[in-house]
Amino acid sequence: PLRGLIEGSLGPRFPDMSQPYKRSIIDKALQIANEVDVKCHKGVYVAVSGPNLETKAEYKYLRLIGADAVGMSTVPEVIVANHAGLPVFAISVLTDEGFPEDLQPFSLDEILEAAAKAEPKMTEILIRLIAEL
Repeated sequence: PLRGLIEGSLGPRFPDMSQPYKRSIIDKALQIANEVDVKCHKGVYVAVSGPNLETKAEYKYLRLIGADAVGMSTVPEVIVANHAGLPVFAISVLTDEGFPEDLQPFSLDEILEAAAKAEPKMTEILIRLIAEL
């Protein structure tokens, strides 16, 4: 996301990504999620360019290198926010399990249904989190 000309006043050309997320925001979000009865997991999120779901071989490789989840968003936004010096927090809804040994044909309707089901609780968590920042 930082390709091309970079305006120096907006941030460094190569932002430090050693600690991209703000621990205090993560802790607060986890507390709120617990209060609204949402089960959360922490893990390694790997971003891919998309727009396609992964093959069995890609899922196997991503797990081999330590991925717990894979998606096509979040990481570019995190990089840009760190570039700008903003405090960063990320949360994702997993809509497709992506187990390579049991990979089924992709259904956009099922993925959209899973996202829609999670939306009310995610909205509640984010509204409460923003109010407490």
